[in-house]
Amino acid sequence: MTGRVFRLHSTLELPLEDVETYFDEDPDLPPEIDDIDITRRNNTLIIKALSDDESISKYTPTAQLKASVTETRVWEEEPPRAGGPQWMDDEEEEIPSELVEFACFKGDRETVLQNSALQYPMFLVLREIATLSEKGTLTAITEEDEELEATRIVEGERRPASIEVVESPQGAGDGDGGVNWRDNEFISD
Repeated sequence: MTGRVFRLHSTLELPLEDVETYFDEDPDLPPEIDDIDITRRNNTLIIKALSDDESISKYTPTAQLKASVTETRVWEEEPPRAGGPQWMDDEEEEIPSELVEFACFKGDRETVLQNSALQYPMFLVLREIATLSEKGTLTAITEEDEELEATRIVEGERRPASIEVVESPQGAGDGDGGVNWRDNEFISD
């Protein structure tokens, strides 16, 4: 399989437990990826592709997914609104909640999907993770076997996507708007 990732933007958020469960259940990985190494450094989760391909040097950094880990309080029902009547506070019981760690794959290609060796197969892994997410969007333009493909996953659901080539107003024109350095009277020979 050959492929490249041209553009990628992600705002995915899902419980860290869901990400760990996904990899614990031994998912079908692309053939180029032999295994996955998951490392957590403070509030950063790094999911690295491991390859048994001899053509990839052991010193070549393989593709990795990078997510920030945040704690969010999740309520079992709607939390009380600030500024409500104070006289009810004595009678009201506390609404059950818990702190949940979320893996946040947020940013563009260089932020979320790093290193070029095995980048496209690792994108396929991110695409599968995106289908597990209930919050956020993954959009990408990729190429596989010389065919461009648009990907758009919103809140875990694949949505239609297309690629449109447009002419940029800044890039248009015949170059008359720039400075002619060859005939500039302020530059002496």
